[in-house]
Amino acid sequence: MATSSAAANLATNSASMALAKGKSNANSHHPSEASLKRKRGLFTKELRIMMYGFGDDPDPAAFRVLPSLKSQPLPETVSLVEDIMVDYVTEMVHKAQDIASRRGKLTTEDLMFLVRKDSRKFARVKELLAMNEELKRARKAFEVDEEKLAALD
Repeated sequence: MATSSAAANLATNSASMALAKGKSNANSHHPSEASLKRKRGLFTKELRIMMYGFGDDPDPAAFRVLPSLKSQPLPETVSLVEDIMVDYVTEMVHKAQDIASRRGKLTTEDLMFLVRKDSRKFARVKELLAMNEELKRARKAFEVDEEKLAALD
């Protein structure tokens, strides 16, 4: 089983990634009933892999065939970590919406403001945002190269 510090690291990294992706509903200040009922198991595969990375299953032979993990964390453990992660991200987004309510638009800066005092979370969010920008530039450069090749033909 994962230790409590490993579970905390897992929740922090998962939340940071979700925050960096900017997946939130900035238009609604209060969640509707439909939004509160979420699809369970949405992050199960990723969480099992992350839990292994944080030391949940010490048998690396079980991970050789990645898609069919023969030895895996208990489903109850994965479900609990998923609930903790989703609750944390939801709470952070609601706090960020409160901060952003003056401007009417939720931005990544609002989320960064909330984690500014936690240096590990802040650094992780900055790293993920920088990586996202780098990927955007690479995709744009690739599209330009394709256009030039098409023009030559």
